[in-house]
Parts: sequence; structure tokens; C-alpha cells
Amino acid sequence: MLSGMKQSVVNLLKLLVTLALFVFLLTRIPLQVVWGIIAEANVALLLAALALYFGAIVLGAVKWEILVKAQNIEVSLGALLSYALMGLFFGNVLPSNIGGDVVRAYDLARVTHGRKEAAAISVLVDRLMGLFAFFSAAVVTAALATVMLAQAQALEQIEVVTVIAASAFMALCAALFSRRLAQRVKFIFDIGPLQKLKPVAQNVYRALQVYRFRYAALALNVLISMGIVVLTAFVWFLVGQAVGITHVNFFTFLLFNPIIAFLLLIPISFNGLGAKEMIVVTFFGLVGVPDERALAMSLLFHVIVVTTSLPGGLVWFRKRHRTPPSSAPASDERRTTNETSRPPAPVSRTPSQ
Repeated sequence: MLSGMKQSVVNLLKLLVTLALFVFLLTRIPLQVVWGIIAEANVALLLAALALYFGAIVLGAVKWEILVKAQNIEVSLGALLSYALMGLFFGNVLPSNIGGDVVRAYDLARVTHGRKEAAAISVLVDRLMGLFAFFSAAVVTAALATVMLAQAQALEQIEVVTVIAASAFMALCAALFSRRLAQRVKFIFDIGPLQKLKPVAQNVYRALQVYRFRYAALALNVLISMGIVVLTAFVWFLVGQAVGITHVNFFTFLLFNPIIAFLLLIPISFNGLGAKEMIVVTFFGLVGVPDERALAMSLLFHVIVVTTSLPGGLVWFRKRHRTPPSSAPASDERRTTNETSRPPAPVSRTPSQ
């Protein structure tokens, strides 16, 4: 109960921050002008951006499949895509406490027949490799932005923070895969109640070590992650073109995309709303984009994110109600499939990512 109350307070604070940021923006930017820009946006370009963003989601499922197969888990790409879509739905649409990675790890674990740790580790490593690609891009683009943009002195501090965060991330990855560190800390699971967790810890360790020498799988995953960074930058570019930001070239969007995503890692607002708009308006103001057009672009980009997440809700609803209540008792296999579609109960209070 205390955990639930704490999470509710956190969600309320995020909502208040979101509202405060929007109020601040609207004191500087006329809302009617923004709606006018959105109403006149190029629909064809927005549809192209929508299709490309969904393509990035499919690529995300492909790079996850590479790591799942490395664990010798036989699951189709279609199933992994459905799990990823459900994760996006819970993470980007619903005001829940269930993170998208938690949902897809849970669904994969339900069909792995006793290999839930391997399923969860595949999601963890997929996220780590994605962050590795993202941090690499953020460090490079932040450095380039500070050199190429005369008005971007403020980006120098972001470059420093990015390098520090990237270094800490590399250290974390090294610690996770380190056998020496694992040997030194394994005594913890011989202490009192922690002994019950020892089998789980051993399974997690073995699942992590699977990737220790799977260089090809890890490299391919990172390469696809880099492709997703470029693809999402092009989505931003198309949305910008749709709202009349025609004087900013694609390279500038490629510079700003990972930096914006890096700053949004700090979860201070509801699903990034408000914070994202503030960052986009500030950064694109450095290259001469009017505030109202930058805000319109950011809002339309969020619409694309939410729209591409909605199919996950349909997938979840169909799987949840696949077996009619009036039908005869399901077999063990059908019952397992039906349970797979149910995400973990919100009582776990996992923060949404």
C-alpha cells in the first residue's frame, strides 16, 4: 500500500510538471498559431513519417529476435513484434506504472517453458545495446553540435553530462558481464533469506554469459540500433517539413535527435510530454526555427508515437479475450497462451520507461 501511494505521488508530480511546462510554453507561444500550423500540416509527409516510425518498431523487434535466438529460445518474429507493440501501448498510451520492457519480458517469459530468466535477460541486453548505440550517437552529435552551431554554447554542458553518463553506462555493462565480479559477490546469496534467490541469480548469470562471446549477435543488434537512431531522425525531419520547417537540413535533425532523447531519459514529466516540447523549442530555436513551428512539430511527433503504439492495445485486447468465457475449460497449452497476453499486475508498481 505504501509503495502504491508513493507511486501515485510520483505520477501526480509528473503530471503537475507536464502541466507547468505547457503553461510556461503557452505564455510565450500563441496556442491559436500552433493549432493553425498543425491544421495546415502536409498530411502526406505525416503519413510517411508514421510509416517510417512503425518501420523503426519492426526493426526493434528484429534486433530483439537476434538476442532471443542467441538464448536458443524459439519464438517467431511476429510474436516478438506483438509483445513489443503491447509494451509500447502500456508505456506510451496508458497512464500505468508498467514499463514497456517489463511487458515484453513478461510475455516472452510466459512462453519459454521455465526459462524466464533467459527471456528477461534478452530484453535487458537488447535495451543495453540500444542504449549503447544511443549514447555513442549522443556523444558524437553533442560534440559536433557544440562545434558547428555558433549559438550552442549551452550544449557544451550537455556534452560533458553525456560523456559522464556514457562512461557510467559502459562501466555498468562491464560489471554485468564480469565473471570476476560475479565470483566476488556470489557470497551474498548464501546469507539468510537470500539463499532462496540463489537459483534465480545463477540462472540470470548463465543467461548473461550467453552473450559474453556472441560478438556477431551483439554487433548486429548495435548496428540495427544505429539504424533506428537515423530512421527516427528522419521521422523528425519529415514532421518538420510537414509544418513548414524547410530551412533546416536533415543533418541538424540527426544532430539533435539523440541529444533530445538523452535529456528525456530523466523522467520528470508524464510520458515525456512538456519536457520534450520545451527541449525541442529550445534546441531548434538555436537554428532559427520559430517557437510555434517547433512546438507544432513536437506535438505532431508525439501523436505519431501514440498512434503507432495503439495497435499494441488491440493485440492485447484480442489475446486477452481469445477464449470465450462460455467455452469449455481450456487445455493447459491454450490457458498458457491466454495468460501470456496479460501484463503483470500494476501492483508491482514498476516505473513506466
